[in-house]
Amino acid sequence: MDDALGHEITQLLQAWRRGDEGALDKLTPQVYRELHLAARRCMEVERDGHTLQTTALINELYLRLSDLKLIDWQNRAHFFALCARQMRRILTDQARARRSQKRGDGAQAVSLDEALVISPQPSADLLAVDDALNELAKVDERKSQVVVMRFFGGLSVEETAEVLKVSPDTVARDCGWPRRG
Repeated sequence: MDDALGHEITQLLQAWRRGDEGALDKLTPQVYRELHLAARRCMEVERDGHTLQTTALINELYLRLSDLKLIDWQNRAHFFALCARQMRRILTDQARARRSQKRGDGAQAVSLDEALVISPQPSADLLAVDDALNELAKVDERKSQVVVMRFFGGLSVEETAEVLKVSPDTVARDCGWPRRG
């Protein structure tokens, strides 16, 4: 990521927080591509043939982000870290809801946006990843956050380190990943 673009994204996030709706209009196309790539990575844990749509996931993310505009955005990495957490929540909430329906908890009202996100079967893999991350968080919260930011958000080692306020070497060591940008 170009430093100038990262700085511009940070400025737009802060302007949006201050109430400048025009900043959101400028911000959206700049972050959409990265969010789309992050959403696609999230979808890779789904089994073949799922109907979960990347674009629907991003749309749901935007809906949730619109409620979060009062966040004091620190920088671009902070924004993408929060997006990673939100995508994880969206996916696991939908998978759990679908599993609950399958087990006979009764019909559940689903909005049109949610219907686009729900796959016909819950992803056991996604739920297992979520459960594993929750267990990891009990033992080592930072390592759990590293996985969420890298896997769900697609943040680089350096960006993850910036958000967590640790060194890139610490992030790489936490999960044994090579220090590639």
